[in-house]
Amino acid sequence: MQAGQNREKGFLSKMKSAYQLAMERLEQQSPSLKLTDDQRSRIAEIDSLYRSKIAEKELLLKDQIQREQVAGKVSEVEKLQQQLSSELRRLAQECESKKESVRGDG
Repeated sequence: MQAGQNREKGFLSKMKSAYQLAMERLEQQSPSLKLTDDQRSRIAEIDSLYRSKIAEKELLLKDQIQREQVAGKVSEVEKLQQQLSSELRRLAQECESKKESVRGDG
């Protein structure tokens, strides 16, 4: 009985989990990039810069939106909300583009 349990444990320990198999397939399809310390540092700087740009834009436009809401200017509120959405999307894309550029410098 003991030998059967040991064989079963050995077999199960050799089996890979679905997660491990998926990660192996992903690595084969698109190998992960190894970044240098300099690249990681530059990417962190870009992230920090764009987080602050996004926060600044949100503060500015949300304040304007609030003022227009108080004034009852619905069309202006909608316009500012669209502008905010567009600006945030643009900044996020710009950030990703710059980070991709750094990754490609490897």
